[in-house]
Amino acid sequence: MAGSVRYQVRVRVQGELPEAWSHVLGGLLVAADPDGTTLVSGALADQAALHGLLAAIRDLGLSLISVETAAIPTPSPLGSS
Repeated sequence: MAGSVRYQVRVRVQGELPEAWSHVLGGLLVAADPDGTTLVSGALADQAALHGLLAAIRDLGLSLISVETAAIPTPSPLGSS
């Protein structure tokens, strides 16, 4: 069986969110930029977690500016088939 896939994500939203919002957004890094936007970034366990993050952003009424993702294959443990 192939390894699972994790996602590295960088999501930019409109508005300057405080770092304390990290717990609301799945423990991801929350960094406000001087241009009035916030970058939310980090690793997510799977595609369901990615969809959950996007749903949380929607539910909070935040304006989504951009989403960048990169799939990170996780190798299977040795000896498993």
